[in-house]
Amino acid sequence: MTVCPSPAGTGIRFLRKDLGPEAFVPACASLVSNTARSTSLTLDGVTVMTIEHLMSAFTGLGIDNALVELDNIEVPILDGSANPYVEAFLKAGIVEQDASRQYLTLPRTVEVNDSETGSWIKAEPADAPSYDLTIDFNSKVIGVQSAHWDEGVDYATEIGPCRTFVFFHELEFLLSQNLIKGGDVDNALVVVEHPVSDKQVRRVASVFNRPVMNVNPDGYLDNVRRHFPNECARHKLLDLMGDLRLAGGFLNARITGFKPGHTMNTRMAAALAEAIGAKA
Repeated sequence: MTVCPSPAGTGIRFLRKDLGPEAFVPACASLVSNTARSTSLTLDGVTVMTIEHLMSAFTGLGIDNALVELDNIEVPILDGSANPYVEAFLKAGIVEQDASRQYLTLPRTVEVNDSETGSWIKAEPADAPSYDLTIDFNSKVIGVQSAHWDEGVDYATEIGPCRTFVFFHELEFLLSQNLIKGGDVDNALVVVEHPVSDKQVRRVASVFNRPVMNVNPDGYLDNVRRHFPNECARHKLLDLMGDLRLAGGFLNARITGFKPGHTMNTRMAAALAEAIGAKA
């Protein structure tokens, strides 16, 4: 993947160079095609997958315009966070362009919810962007966690490094679906919610390329150390910021949510785009 400068007003676009010089997919909520564990976009048969961490880095660092060139279908997962992108962008430098940022302003409060799961996200008109969310997986290990971001919070240190997480009992299914073959020692927190055998731990250790792994007293595998006690909530916030960027830009809105996920996030992005478009 190569991230290239792009002229003011072009927004974020993906280019599947392996499919040709015109295989563009703009970052747009109307193009969401899959939300199973990540967010995918598809236009005219051209798909890009796992865009949310990169989109979050663009949003957290205030990057309005970029062209993302890919030689395959998936944005690299790397360490399971937005941190590698953040570090690369800060090292390269971010150029101020000769144009004013156009914040998206809501005409009214917008809310989406799922009565089956109890999940909801609300967006209220505001003078500046802010995000507050709470997660609850009914987990004795994770517990109930909350996270916050606004423009006064340093995304690069407080949100960007927070990695994705998975429950130990989900790993066998993910392995059978060939969904974590890129897993390594650094790119996921593993939550051990139920008792596991030494044999089960050894199998997972082989996936993470570790000769030995153990379950910590706090209920997480020792493949990685948590950056924050509420890293799981901060990662869900990272995802939410990336997915809501698909509404079309930077939101002047107060975003609150309970148990958000990619499906709910992208539903909200589409609802926001519709509300803002209706206003226009």
